[in-house]
Amino acid sequence: MVDTLKLQQSLEERRVQHLYRSRQVLEGPQGPRVVIDGREYLNFCSNDYLGLANHPQVKQAFKRGVDEYGVGSGAAHLVTGHARPHHQLEEELAGFVGRPRALLFSTGYMANLGVASALLGRKDAMFEDRINHASLIDAAQLSGARLQRYRHADSAHLQQLLDSSKATTRLIATDGVFSMDGDLAPLPPLAQHARQHDAWLMVDDAHGLGVIGARGRGSLEHYDLGMSDVPILVGTLGKGFGTFGAFVAGEEALIETLIQQARSYIYTTALPPAVAEATRASLQLVQTEDWRREKLHQLIDQFRAGAAQLGLELGMSATPIQPWIVGDTEQAVALSEKLKQQGILISAIRPPTVPRGSARLRITFSAAHEPADVTQLLDIIETVL
Repeated sequence: MVDTLKLQQSLEERRVQHLYRSRQVLEGPQGPRVVIDGREYLNFCSNDYLGLANHPQVKQAFKRGVDEYGVGSGAAHLVTGHARPHHQLEEELAGFVGRPRALLFSTGYMANLGVASALLGRKDAMFEDRINHASLIDAAQLSGARLQRYRHADSAHLQQLLDSSKATTRLIATDGVFSMDGDLAPLPPLAQHARQHDAWLMVDDAHGLGVIGARGRGSLEHYDLGMSDVPILVGTLGKGFGTFGAFVAGEEALIETLIQQARSYIYTTALPPAVAEATRASLQLVQTEDWRREKLHQLIDQFRAGAAQLGLELGMSATPIQPWIVGDTEQAVALSEKLKQQGILISAIRPPTVPRGSARLRITFSAAHEPADVTQLLDIIETVL
């Protein structure tokens, strides 16, 4: 019989250390304002960066998809689950990021697991930024390759690790925009090291696509890098695109290899076709409504200017992810609760998600916010300091 007493003791320890996580049940759609337990909150902890999760055109596309294709896909892509909207979306995503092929995955987590497990084995090595997303860390462990982590954004340390590596195949993996810090990876020197050491470079641009770059093509557009620089591009659809799922984009041979060998693609049910239809609509909005990115960056500038006047310690981020570094876990949780009492929703991010001693409030912005929302946020932060 399972010893549930040990589980209860472990849970209680998490509570004492202020590390216990709780879910909040939303009573309506995602947006700049959400309702929880009958109360409306100004929401600054969503990844719906462009405000597309509840967009009328995206919702209508989803409804049309349900009417035509039903709710569930019913099978894996390689059985009978690959519908026309999936195929069309893959082609459109490939065109958007300027690559020959794209392959849909059910989640970004599964995309990262699939790439690593398909390309690497026990004689290989995966080199990762120390604060990469958990899915990339888990991907290396699942693949059986040796995981080597370089200091955050430290390309010189990466080079040292590559110089000493005797691995058969080397894969460098990094977030494009780091999810808890909001800063961009130094992609140009990473690409240079990858070329010099005959290594793959893989960028998970979950928080960059749709948001960064003049056309929303992410961190690679920001640095003017192409497929020869970054052969493997991973993107998610549940953030800037406002829907659900993920994709990997690259050369024909890469995508075909993933179709044949990526276990997290082969052995799981395909996304509902209606979700693919909704994403096709949101992709069009990402490409045609540049004002969303422009407004978003105006809001970020407004917040950072006001935060500086309040003396807040922010990370070096020009993206919608603005970390207010608090340090102490208990204090971060207390600040989050005080803000919630004032009608502001911001999550406290604690270890092990971030390093010990760097607990923070992760403030995120959406194009659906208004300047008045940012002013209200700053005014209320001032009252809880």
